Amino acid sequence: MKSVIRRRSTTLLIYLSWVALAFLTVCSSAHARWWNGEWSIRKKITLDTTSKDSGIANPIGTAVVLIRLHDGNFQFAGAKDDGSDLRFVAADDKTLLTYHIEKYDSLLSEAFVWVKVPDVKAGTQTSFWLYYGNGDSKATKAEDAKATYDPDTVLAYHFAEHGVPANDLTTFGNNAQNAGIAVDGSMVGTGLRLDGHSGITIPGSPSLSWKDGATFTWWAWIKPSALQPNAVIFSRRDGTNAFVIGVDNGIPFVEVTASNGAQRSQADRPLVPNEWRHLAVVAAGSKITLFLDGEPYATVNASVPALNSPAIIGMENTSAPADAANPAGFLGELDELEISRVARSPDYIKFAAFIQGGDKASKLLSFGADEQTSSWLSGGYFGIIIKSLTADGWVVIGILMIMAAISWLVMINKASYLNGIRKGNNLFLKEWRHISSDLTVLDHGNAAKVKTMGGRVDLAGQRAMRNASVYRIYHIGAEEIRHRLAGHQNGDAKVLSQRSIEAIRAMLDASLVRETQKLNRLMVLLTIAISGGPFLGLFGTVVGVMITFAAIAAAGDVNVNAIAPGIAAALVATVAGLAVAIPALFGYNYLISRVKDATSDMHVFIDEFVTRMAEFYSEPAVYSGGKVELVSERN
Repeated sequence: MKSVIRRRSTTLLIYLSWVALAFLTVCSSAHARWWNGEWSIRKKITLDTTSKDSGIANPIGTAVVLIRLHDGNFQFAGAKDDGSDLRFVAADDKTLLTYHIEKYDSLLSEAFVWVKVPDVKAGTQTSFWLYYGNGDSKATKAEDAKATYDPDTVLAYHFAEHGVPANDLTTFGNNAQNAGIAVDGSMVGTGLRLDGHSGITIPGSPSLSWKDGATFTWWAWIKPSALQPNAVIFSRRDGTNAFVIGVDNGIPFVEVTASNGAQRSQADRPLVPNEWRHLAVVAAGSKITLFLDGEPYATVNASVPALNSPAIIGMENTSAPADAANPAGFLGELDELEISRVARSPDYIKFAAFIQGGDKASKLLSFGADEQTSSWLSGGYFGIIIKSLTADGWVVIGILMIMAAISWLVMINKASYLNGIRKGNNLFLKEWRHISSDLTVLDHGNAAKVKTMGGRVDLAGQRAMRNASVYRIYHIGAEEIRHRLAGHQNGDAKVLSQRSIEAIRAMLDASLVRETQKLNRLMVLLTIAISGGPFLGLFGTVVGVMITFAAIAAAGDVNVNAIAPGIAAALVATVAGLAVAIPALFGYNYLISRVKDATSDMHVFIDEFVTRMAEFYSEPAVYSGGKVELVSERN
């Protein structure tokens, strides 16, 4: 019997191990759909170039995409205050995308993030994920501005600085020489205000050196505040060679000056003051093209002369003085200046203008709904509670988990054991009714007759009845009867004395006690779980609350945000204690009722067995003096 119990326990442990492994596999597969389970919220972002409104007919390749976040498409309350938990992941949910933050203001619910998206194609959708919602202190900023731009971008200014020169975000370090006038609420975050009297100098460098017929791309967002004649936005001059981008009475132009004189692009529709427009210039060999809002605007059939001199933003690169009546530079605002050493395609220019252009970006960019993490341990309220648990809390919960595992193991094992007893008892009692009127099989010399109950039970039935407690008691009773009748001759009447019957009854009662002990074995572990689990959980809660208040007192920071996580985490211990005790309580009451039923079956069977035995093996009676006497009484 012990070997059977050991085999069942081993089988049960293996089963529970497989269940735990399956649970972990399911959790892992659920997490596999997420880049990292520690991030509780994600949002799908889609670049859609399939629409005719996008105007993208050719592949773009790797592009830097501006992501504008506001309270309409982003939960600032769910992210860290500085946006350090932002992560961008490719559609495969594995590859991290490079990004950097230009501005992140959780109070005003506004953020501008630049993401490097590889392989943007025409006529298709390119998706990637925005992850956030990790309040862990380990979730530090992972942005990398220099890696955001490709090696062909030699200068990129956001003009997000206040009081310091503009910082080049590329790897070439072409920082401005002097600070400009910063203005908030520009095209993208902070921009540059140009007053027409002073400019921003960009020192010359090898990466900004232009040879004769150089190939490059220049673009920026401009907002003229007035229609000026020959307002210079960007200029380079080296001896007689010059390159100028400007606006003449609202008409954008590009002008090249070389040994053969100056050549300017033809006039087209003028700009409207105080409106943001995307202006781009692409030089490729003997042709220079001017783009406005992503569309070709004008051309110059000329090549760029060799220029190694510094560049000036907002002024002509000349020493001629300017006065208030006739400013030499551009009046207005400028933002997002970028220079590349390659000729970007028209579709690339259009893509940049649209993706950065505020309302125009909706033609290309769409935001999906927020998705909460599938892991209840890592996200939402549970994530906050779990992360706030202290070491003592984990110790208490660990002990309670062990108690829970033991109690469940006892309940499952005991339920299986009782099911086997019930099934065996039912089968045995059914056969017992057929032999109870003739107990000849009990005193038969062949033990096989006893096991098979006179040949009525086959091998499968014997295996089933082997678990029956009444069947084991039946065997003990049969053995005692055979033992006491062993000395009788074949011709003798098989008679048991009253003392023998009482002795057999005592043996049956003893077996009843042993069977009852087996039935109640390990039930004490359930009572320990029922009574000890809540108290152990309460102990963990009290200690956790003490530690929380001690930490608050040491830090001197008394507010709800400081107290609530610690108190919530401390209460987890009490919840864990109740989670151990409640199932154990239900299981104990159910099992104890089953134990009582099995015990009642044994009591009833012993009474019936002794009664049948006394009737079947009673001593013969004789008449003496008008009364009936047993033979034993006369002797």
